[in-house]
Amino acid sequence: MRKVCFKQVLLLASLFCIFVTSNINAQDLQTAITLTRSEQYDEAEAAYNQLIQKEPNVSKNYFYLGENILLSYFADTISNSLKVLTTQAKEVYLKGVNADSLNSLNYIGLSKVAFYLGQDQEAAKFRLKAKKNLPAYKKVSKILNPKDYAFALAKLAESYIRNEKVDTSKALPLLREAITIDSKTPEIFIIAGDIYFLAKDGSNSIRNYNIANNLDKTRPTANMKIGSIYMKGRNLTAAIPYFEEAIKLNASYAPAYRELGLLWSMAGKYDKSKEYFKKYLEITKGNIPAKIRYVTALFYAKEYDEAVKNVEEIFSIDQKRTYLNRIAAYSSFEKNPPEYNKALAYMDKLFKDMPEDRIIQKDYTYYAKILLKKNSDYPKLVQNTEKLERDLTKNQEKYDAAKSAETKEKLKVQIDTLTNQIARSRKLIAADDVELDKAFQAYKKAYELTPDDKYLLNDVAVNLYNYKRFNESAKYFEKLIALGKNDANDYLQVGKAYNQGKNYVKADSALSVLVQKFPDNIQGYVWIANTYSAMDPDNNKGIARPKFEMVIQKARTDSVKYATELFNAYRFMGGDYFSQKNYAKAREYYYRIVNLSADNKEYKTIGYNSIGLTYYSNSEFDKAIEAYKKTLEIDPKNQNATISIKNVETARNNIVQAKPNEIKGIVKDVFGSPIASASVRVRDTAAEAWTNAEGKYSFEIPEGSEALIVSAKGYKSKEVVITKARIYNISLEQQ
Repeated sequence: MRKVCFKQVLLLASLFCIFVTSNINAQDLQTAITLTRSEQYDEAEAAYNQLIQKEPNVSKNYFYLGENILLSYFADTISNSLKVLTTQAKEVYLKGVNADSLNSLNYIGLSKVAFYLGQDQEAAKFRLKAKKNLPAYKKVSKILNPKDYAFALAKLAESYIRNEKVDTSKALPLLREAITIDSKTPEIFIIAGDIYFLAKDGSNSIRNYNIANNLDKTRPTANMKIGSIYMKGRNLTAAIPYFEEAIKLNASYAPAYRELGLLWSMAGKYDKSKEYFKKYLEITKGNIPAKIRYVTALFYAKEYDEAVKNVEEIFSIDQKRTYLNRIAAYSSFEKNPPEYNKALAYMDKLFKDMPEDRIIQKDYTYYAKILLKKNSDYPKLVQNTEKLERDLTKNQEKYDAAKSAETKEKLKVQIDTLTNQIARSRKLIAADDVELDKAFQAYKKAYELTPDDKYLLNDVAVNLYNYKRFNESAKYFEKLIALGKNDANDYLQVGKAYNQGKNYVKADSALSVLVQKFPDNIQGYVWIANTYSAMDPDNNKGIARPKFEMVIQKARTDSVKYATELFNAYRFMGGDYFSQKNYAKAREYYYRIVNLSADNKEYKTIGYNSIGLTYYSNSEFDKAIEAYKKTLEIDPKNQNATISIKNVETARNNIVQAKPNEIKGIVKDVFGSPIASASVRVRDTAAEAWTNAEGKYSFEIPEGSEALIVSAKGYKSKEVVITKARIYNISLEQQ
């Protein structure tokens, strides 16, 4: 955060490094400028107002006062309001226009105000008026006041700076013209250095600052700016001599002491840092505005405890500086460990005492973040509560099905415990919801102030999703897309959010756009399949199956990269066929899971356990046990397989005890198609059964039976030895 402040101060410091060329009292104006350079903005403002009172028709006085107001904002963007101070500056510039409508400077000031506020057409209108007041010339020597003319052009170039960016295509030609007219005034080169710095041309920036320094070696400004460039690049050793040289030139030059304080803070030399800050406060006479700038510097230097301490010291002297609550709140939030309750108390005080038009976007975003962090356990709390509710439902079902009073009593204790736990959790969730609602209301206000802020929109959308406000989250992701941020992930986020919010129609719509725009995006197909599965949770309509088949088709192009997607799709397809009792088809997909990755034990154990279940459900007990044993070969401690084997053995024993001589099975051809009306007869007896349309048969065989004779029209007969098994699936070859 300190970087932003640094750039703004670097840029706007040039506003007051002015060589006075007007006919007004230069000494009085220079006194005001000196106060500004020492960052005593309140005293400087008083000096400018005295000049205006004495010479109300001199328009330059208004221009410098307006610049002073703007600089005071950029020196402390946390405490100050851009809207309030630009309004004040605009009023001053308009008075300057009324004092002399032919002077370009106040029109340039008005263009800056409009440009800062995003009113580009208004800014262009004022620039045009400023240019019209600069008379056309063919030769430089013919210009009446070349220094004033060049200075106005340089200020016009500066008016294209906003949000740490500059339109060099507009600014640089104006600067070149200004230098052509006047190559001896250092302030023009200071502005050039600022503009090249923003254009990320450090060499040209430093070159222009050095020219300014050579033109006037008595002033510290250029050294200060070069030092700040090195400090910004964290070349602290290179920066120090420039700040020290600035102090050597002017021992009362307060900004250099402040910057050295920040520098030593960055270097971790906090004792030395405080020495320079102490000197800074001495030079600025320890006045409250200077101390406020010191607090801001502490915040940017991440000395949060010290920042809060100084805010409280200011409050003990001056309770009216209510905006300082924001620095205390921000610091309490940012410190490690954070103090969320303390931060929240400062923010509540700020919102209570500060007029609404003085609340800035950062206040709303910080307020939202404080509340979100304070309730960061909310998603987990909701998740745990939902699990408790599922457990309660299961226990209630067991209770309703229980026969014995003893079992019911045990379940009743568990049900009562879960009910109390859920009630406590729901109470906590309700309390959290109140604060989370406040957080997202604050985010909404921040968004209304800056509706084109993509970073803010993304932050709001992500937090809404994380805190389970899914449909609202989707709407903010849609706002991002409307602003042009429309890559694959943006559409995916919209679809996922609507899916989680159970708004499946909108989820399908967003995801369909995703796969149309990005046909190779696997996640789009995955979430479409998930959406259709959620719309048909019992697979009664079968609408999800073709969607998962599409996932398989797309993902199989790279089974290593998309192993997870294939695993989930195979598992769904296996489960879908299993629910239809098409166990053979289900096994096809479960075997795909087994073979999906040679090294993934989880896939293999899940696959074999699922295969075992298909055999178990079809009463093919021996094959079920075989599948479960394969699981145990991979994972000897697998509880699912161990318990399933016991269940299979119990089921097999129960069947044997109920009908010890009953056998059953399916007769198929070599291609796996069932054979209807096939004869299954016990050799040397009259015991015989016939297969149904699905190829299935079952009957009781005589004690001591040795073999089955299986035959069907058009097929070769087959003899099968009878063992202890009770299921015989038989394949016949065609004749």
